[in-house]
Amino acid sequence: QVQLGESGGGVVQAGGSLRLSCAASGRTLSNYAMGWFRQAPGKEREFVAAISWSGTRIDYTDSVKGRFTIARDNAKTTVYLQMNTLKPEDTAVYYCAVDMHNTLRLRNPHAYEYWGQGTQVTVSS
Repeated sequence: QVQLGESGGGVVQAGGSLRLSCAASGRTLSNYAMGWFRQAPGKEREFVAAISWSGTRIDYTDSVKGRFTIARDNAKTTVYLQMNTLKPEDTAVYYCAVDMHNTLRLRNPHAYEYWGQGTQVTVSS
């Protein structure tokens, strides 16, 4: 069993920055791909960013490219999402997830077995 916990969400003005963290308990995550997804009110959960276990493969959804950066610290079993130049449309609950089979289907939410509870990010205009 893997438990994931996100932190770092909050309220920020447009143009501001936040850094989300995802930590795991119960198992090291250093050998697995990790992803960030988000869900805005009334919308489906969408892919944001993902990183392979080695960190050599990284993917972002187009709307966050150049603004968000995903990184991992395998020693600390933590994955980060640095979010810069935030926009009101980035407002959502952000979830981290782990793909324990390393399917490399980084954008597919069904590839991820465990999910955190989510952290709210609110960007005011």
